[in-house]
Amino acid sequence: MPLEWMNYQEAVRFYHTGRVAYCLGSHIYTLHGGINAISGLRSELAVSAIVATHGTNKTLTHNYIPPLSNRTLFKRDAQICLYCGQRFVTSELSRDHVTPISQGGGDHWQNVVTACKRCNNHKAGRTPEQAGMQLLAIPFRPTHAEYIYLKGKRVLADQMDFLRSHFPRKSPLRDREDFELALSSTKIIGKR
Repeated sequence: MPLEWMNYQEAVRFYHTGRVAYCLGSHIYTLHGGINAISGLRSELAVSAIVATHGTNKTLTHNYIPPLSNRTLFKRDAQICLYCGQRFVTSELSRDHVTPISQGGGDHWQNVVTACKRCNNHKAGRTPEQAGMQLLAIPFRPTHAEYIYLKGKRVLADQMDFLRSHFPRKSPLRDREDFELALSSTKIIGKR
């Protein structure tokens, strides 16, 4: 089960403490250590793209609700305003409450969508129906695996395959993964 992104230093700590159960994916980083005085050999540690650790995580349940942030919300909606359908850079986007908070709506995944600032201002404190605007997609709460994907800055192909294997079969994010993979080219474990 995917749990969290980690940097290479955290991965090395897991290797060093013997907590790595197995590794998957491509070799992405080699850490070079010191030279052994007796053998004359230099130590090396190869870090893989996916590191599985021993143990269990009892905090993940079926009722898990990932924290909501604009960054993950905008990535969930592919940087697209769900009212006008255009793609925008982050600085031109905002979080819109489908049912406004002033009308009893909540600040949760199923009630928020990405909106350009222009559409959000036009909609104001009204529902889409009251504002005469059509919502282009139904907002959804991501599962833990989907949330891990949304938090990733650059996701490698083998990491995406692993995450995707944990997505629900009807996940809206399944359709977009090829596009997201084309955007990433740097090999990294992941950054927070």
